[in-house]
Amino acid sequence: MTTSPRLPFRDGHSIPQLGYGVWQVENDVAAEVVVAALEAGYRHVDTARGYNNEAGVGQALRTAGLPRDDVFVTSKVPNQDQGYDATHASFDATMADLGLDELDLYLIHWPAPSAGLSVGTWKALIELQKQGRIRSIGTSNFRMEDLIELESKTGVVPVLNQIELHPYFNQPELRRFHAAKGIVTESWSPLGQNGGELEDPVITQIADAHDVSPAQVMIGWNLALGNVVIPKSVTPERIVANFASLELTLTEDEVARISALHKGEDGRRGLHPAEFAGHQGA
Repeated sequence: MTTSPRLPFRDGHSIPQLGYGVWQVENDVAAEVVVAALEAGYRHVDTARGYNNEAGVGQALRTAGLPRDDVFVTSKVPNQDQGYDATHASFDATMADLGLDELDLYLIHWPAPSAGLSVGTWKALIELQKQGRIRSIGTSNFRMEDLIELESKTGVVPVLNQIELHPYFNQPELRRFHAAKGIVTESWSPLGQNGGELEDPVITQIADAHDVSPAQVMIGWNLALGNVVIPKSVTPERIVANFASLELTLTEDEVARISALHKGEDGRRGLHPAEFAGHQGA
């Protein structure tokens, strides 16, 4: 069976580069599709407290019956649970639902700058890591200024930042900052939204040249850039096809042509980190 390469973290741990995301997957559905993903070869599952499906993911992990260290599990603390004490309580609830004693990666889901709680939340993650309850700690949807604030006030840099990233919005400046700081870039919404990139002539031409799907090209492009990528599908055939993207090798020219599709802020499809302070989001 094909296996995903792993990318190293600065803390000595590593993460499977291709994972399976469960955003907007209902709890009972997650209990089934995560098993299908693990059977297809995925060994990295990305969930969040705000997705309301951690219990389903936990059930899937038990059903699959794989050794604990074989499956990398990520979850996230939601905005409504930010703050030092609230984060500890939220983490306990996450672990109870997942049925795990130790989490591979725990992220702050959004910076929520208007709330001003991200530093306290980060200190809670640092403490939980010291206690041995989390192996690695990181962030999601953080901007450069948000990452700089965490480092300046705690001295601890996230090992990973999960951000919206697809050909039309590939965030080159933030990726360069990540690289300079030793932060792994992880892509959410790697297939874009509303079907745009999946129908882009550049993507479809490259797909035809390799006899693969446009979705596989976009996942393969992310892998070629060195990003962790977490495509989501609840369709068994697409779950398998997405994992098969590991077998695709794009040329440097093809990677460059796809990267050139970047539209800046016009390409953003998700919520803006500076403005979002609610309870939902990828």
